[in-house]
Amino acid sequence: MLGWRLTISAILVPSLLALFWWDSGLGSGAPVLLLFCLFLTIRGSLEMAHLLRTRHMKPSFELTAACNVLVVLAAWMHTRLPAVPAGLYGLLVSLGLVAAALAASFTVLMMYEAARYRKPGQSMESLGANLISVMYAGGLLAVIAQFRWFPKASIGYFAIGSVIIAAKSGDIVAYTFGRLWGKRKMVPRLSPGKTWMGGLGAIVGSCLGGWLWLTFGGQLFDASPKASTLACVLGYSATMGVVGLIGDLCESLIKRDAEKKDSAILMPGFGGLLDLLDSPLFAGPFALAWWALWPPAV
Repeated sequence: MLGWRLTISAILVPSLLALFWWDSGLGSGAPVLLLFCLFLTIRGSLEMAHLLRTRHMKPSFELTAACNVLVVLAAWMHTRLPAVPAGLYGLLVSLGLVAAALAASFTVLMMYEAARYRKPGQSMESLGANLISVMYAGGLLAVIAQFRWFPKASIGYFAIGSVIIAAKSGDIVAYTFGRLWGKRKMVPRLSPGKTWMGGLGAIVGSCLGGWLWLTFGGQLFDASPKASTLACVLGYSATMGVVGLIGDLCESLIKRDAEKKDSAILMPGFGGLLDLLDSPLFAGPFALAWWALWPPAV
């Protein structure tokens, strides 16, 4: 199983970086990334609808997918507005548009439940399921997509690469440490496979992966970004590992409460798309804050 995970990761991560490289040459509109994110959000909506369709919850795939498409499109809207500056101000404008799309989605979902209300005991459960779907498969994805333009377009993919590589390196080493040396369970009722040694592995793996990328990955980009201080690089990478682990546990919470093993069956050993994306998606907002306050590369 470990060898399979390493093999798939060795294929997926370079493929994703190749997609980023392709998109970087197509201008600030980022059309390839937009199509990719639209695919991810629709697929994520489908998985969430399948996952949360239990007990009194009746999530709507069609409606949540439409809301998620709106949220992702809002993340690109600033590229169509005149005179939106780059940098932190441009990021805040774009995040404001995403927040507006999320607020509109909330209103639509409330109206939907009001229109189909028949008796007590069902509406709030279904509303909660739909809201989680929109926030998870749309909102978090729209936030991490901001790295295409922040801190600046020339190193946007370098920055987003640092999130993905640090978080997924943490996943891989956490799984390895847990299988080899894990004994003490972290949260046995929620995720029996998670151990404290695996948690340590998440930090070690993310620090190693993040340091390697931030130190040497800049050579792949014309802007040639350089890593910041070692303390900043390791602090940033460790944060990605910890938050990625939390994201994994949050995904486990959803699956455990819904009494499902995986969000879907996309590929053996990994589950569904959301099982693959949980750690980078949760790490994205924290990574944006870190790049704004203490950039790990310049």
